[in-house]
Amino acid sequence: MNRRPTLSSALAATLLLAVTACGSSGSSSTPTSESTGGGTTAAAAGSKCDPAILSKIQTSIDAAQSEAQSKGPNGETAKPASDVTLTDDEITKVKAMHATAAIVFHTKASDWSTAQETGLKTEFARLGITVTDVTDAGFKADQQITDIETVMAKKPSIMVSIPVDAAATADAYKAVAAAGTKLVFMDNIAAGLKQGTDYVSVVSADNYGNGVVSAHLMAKALCGKGNIATVFHGADFFVTKQRHEGFVNTIKSDYPDIKIVDEKGIDGADFATLAQDATNAILAKNQDLQGIWAVWDTPAEGVLAAINSNNRKGVIVITEDLGKPVAIEMAKNGQVKGLGAQRPYEAGITEAILGAYGLLGKTAPDYVALPALAVDHDNVLQSWKDVYFQDAPADIASAFRN
Repeated sequence: MNRRPTLSSALAATLLLAVTACGSSGSSSTPTSESTGGGTTAAAAGSKCDPAILSKIQTSIDAAQSEAQSKGPNGETAKPASDVTLTDDEITKVKAMHATAAIVFHTKASDWSTAQETGLKTEFARLGITVTDVTDAGFKADQQITDIETVMAKKPSIMVSIPVDAAATADAYKAVAAAGTKLVFMDNIAAGLKQGTDYVSVVSADNYGNGVVSAHLMAKALCGKGNIATVFHGADFFVTKQRHEGFVNTIKSDYPDIKIVDEKGIDGADFATLAQDATNAILAKNQDLQGIWAVWDTPAEGVLAAINSNNRKGVIVITEDLGKPVAIEMAKNGQVKGLGAQRPYEAGITEAILGAYGLLGKTAPDYVALPALAVDHDNVLQSWKDVYFQDAPADIASAFRN
């Protein structure tokens, strides 16, 4: 009998709920018209939008989140997480190994990392695998190399990690593989490593698909017309590049009346501040701007700060990743009008199971991806439950009611 954890078995139901919620988006509340410095708001656009246009966009949103669209770092076709399972006998064998695991993050400063860690620890505990270390590199490659070397002194059976820089950290990860530790990657792989030889598998959100979803959400908020800008990740980071590509490609191919008039790349440790500075420059240059896309929720917070400080309330924000600040902003029907969410808890579960694959010598898929989830004001509470497998915090729920 193939088994995934009981909590994870709810995925099919939560996906259905998410699609249903997204499909009804816009029906539970009536947008109000407002315009404040710098273009017409999405609320104003939405209130005047032809229902046929909104219906067409919603069909595109539903299609984009129905299955993963991303390819892996080496062009691999995504396999679904539901394919990654263990039999009862295999679980018994893993438990008897008394294995250990280390989790080596790029950064822990996000709800995404917290959910990944929770999923990993929950599943490792179910499999009788002890987590010895959880590290935070602060988005610095040299720190991550040090973290890897420190962790490896304990000779973990499994390492689950996301490289800060695929090239700069490659030698450190090669040393992990050479030592016999079973490597499972989150989102990206270190340069030059081979699946099945150096690492077990890579698990990712559908980052290209999240970019696609967020493009459709931008179009929905603007009724398919307007001038927009992007604040993207300027580093050579596979998953954030996929998001940007998915967003830009979809806007250009599907929405000829939406013009990307400015783009700013940011790279560094303080992404909120960098995004705020980039947005200040964008707003100064572009007086007729209706929307800004931010590559994930932390930069989106900086974008929001700049919009507010410049009194440009007419500019709406679309982003990626369901963090609490942007969830609250959506709940209160503020500047953030939508985002493409990952499923980090479920990814953590899947990564832990793949670590067990490595211990057992079981053949693993080379690339596993979980589909995107479209989130906006109307489904933010249900989406929080779908993403984190728990009810939304009280401050999100109260913001929605108010």
